[in-house]
Amino acid sequence: MSLEQTWDKLRDRAHQPLTEIHVVNGLHPDLPFDYYLEMLRGFKRIRPGIHLKCFTAVEVAFFADLYKMSDEQVLRQLQDAGLDSLPGGGAEIFAERVRRKICHDKCGADRYLEIHRTAHALGMRTNVTMLYGHIETNEERVDHMLRARALQDESGGFQAFIPLAFHPDNNQMRKLPAPSATDTLRVHAVSRLMLDNIPHVKAFWIATGVEVAQVSLWFGVDDLDGTVQEEKIYHMAGARTPEAMTTTAIRRLIRAAGRDPVERDTLYNVVIGPESPDDAPVLVQ
Repeated sequence: MSLEQTWDKLRDRAHQPLTEIHVVNGLHPDLPFDYYLEMLRGFKRIRPGIHLKCFTAVEVAFFADLYKMSDEQVLRQLQDAGLDSLPGGGAEIFAERVRRKICHDKCGADRYLEIHRTAHALGMRTNVTMLYGHIETNEERVDHMLRARALQDESGGFQAFIPLAFHPDNNQMRKLPAPSATDTLRVHAVSRLMLDNIPHVKAFWIATGVEVAQVSLWFGVDDLDGTVQEEKIYHMAGARTPEAMTTTAIRRLIRAAGRDPVERDTLYNVVIGPESPDDAPVLVQ
């Protein structure tokens, strides 16, 4: 997209009280680095209070290699342009055996973790993900969690751990079955037990399905993310979930599961407490 097209995504929602823009970008070989810097600056010009959670560690590594900078130099320039935090995408599974087979063209696990370590040192909060349900073993899942746990003990910068269910449609592993609801609930529960030093475990309902995400609230999950406005990656991989959900719908799902809904901002500050009725006007996270 041109810069104007990206900014129009925000301008077109001027009537909505949005609090966050989440950008996961492609690895474009020809764009200048200033494209990304100006994109962030433009978002802040249009809505100065917006939180920019943009660019996975894979993208940061790509920028550094392409533009001949260190990872820290990339992060500092992005931060100066308005970047507030990093999403957790690109972690996949940290085990080298798996990475060689499913994501050999992405930065390695050590560099992924080092980029997050650097971001934490610069004062940014980040998330960490785990893609499960493909060719990884249970032992490799545990190893993945232990590596995230070790970095959190060191830096304290992870806000949430996000297990992401593998979707087999429209990719080269399409012959594999999707993870079952039982496996999804097990992964989220073990994540909560193992990662007691990471404050939140998130169920991304677009990946798990709405009903399983709802049940996961009794399996260690404390975050149903989120209202969402436009999602491409999982729907390109065959997801049949909605692309957005209202705060009212999410609040009712949480209450129906026997939990109290509390709306948060990106940094987990409370925006709307559990006492808010389902039909109350609310901010959109």
